Amino acid sequence: MILFRFFVALANCFALAVNARSDMPEPMIITIDGPAGSGKSTAARLLAQRLGFEFLDTGAMYRAVTLAALRFQSELHDQTALSRLLDTLQIELPRDRVVLNGEDVTSLIRTPEITAASGPIASSPVVRQRLVEWQRKIAAGRNMVCEGRDQGTIVFPEAQCKFFLVADAAERARRRQRELQARGEPANFEDVLAAQQARDARDATRAVGPMTPAADAVLLDSTSLSIEDMVTRMEQAIRRHALAPASDNQK
Repeated sequence: MILFRFFVALANCFALAVNARSDMPEPMIITIDGPAGSGKSTAARLLAQRLGFEFLDTGAMYRAVTLAALRFQSELHDQTALSRLLDTLQIELPRDRVVLNGEDVTSLIRTPEITAASGPIASSPVVRQRLVEWQRKIAAGRNMVCEGRDQGTIVFPEAQCKFFLVADAAERARRRQRELQARGEPANFEDVLAAQQARDARDATRAVGPMTPAADAVLLDSTSLSIEDMVTRMEQAIRRHALAPASDNQK
């Protein structure tokens, strides 16, 4: 049943992409959703590079809002206060950087403090609604690979191609542990796994923008795949059915 769903979703993805073609191809949105540690951020960045698309790091946007909320000592659960805060913010995502109100905060949003405080921000209805609007504006008229947890379901439900990445929980935790250790942060496997499980539960059950695969998303299990292999599969499928010359699609 799962294999049947995979091929049906893949066929739908390809059909949407082909139907979207014209002599002057319309901008294409590709969404990659999934839980932490599934490899979606790395895969999305590499896929965008290979396709010559832009990359939208939506997680960085939520982290930037979290940083601003902590700086202004906003109550993280107060929706009115968060709404007022959002009115004062401008978030820009130039290549591989995150700029908050003109300040490069790329490294500042990756600290343990921001990670620990980001939960209420990611679950905030007013924050999610505002960031969905911003993400749509950023992507309008552009070829873009967008990664997150609700890109294919909420933000870009009409995206031509959608992927949802999964992986074994232990493997995801090991990946996160290696990432933290590479940044010089202490990382006990059991603690990382417990935090991951709590985050998964929060992301899957929140009232607004829960993490769930779109009905037409292609499911990919990255447990035993390298990032390069996973991206190659995506790239080959997208190029073959969406980006090849129109004459090739008629063969």
